[in-house]
Amino acid sequence: MPKAVWKDIVIAESEDTVVVEGNHYFPRASLREDVLRDSDTHTTCPWKGRASYYALEHAGERSEDAVWFYPDPKDAAAMVRGRVAFWKDIEVVD
Repeated sequence: MPKAVWKDIVIAESEDTVVVEGNHYFPRASLREDVLRDSDTHTTCPWKGRASYYALEHAGERSEDAVWFYPDPKDAAAMVRGRVAFWKDIEVVD
């Protein structure tokens, strides 16, 4: 089962991931709420739409904008609606 791991902490785990452009998109409900921090960062993907981000924080450690999601993806990217993906120091393992 795919898991997203940060600092030896499993922050998301689900058998229901969608892989897009090499990134596992986990259901938003599988993400641990206690490590999330809001971010004002936004980027735009030409075919998925406007992305929003979360930082992660735990035990004095922080990873800025390590989680991204598309609150209102374009039709071509409907498969990522309600899902999150990871980068930076997050490792996705099976």
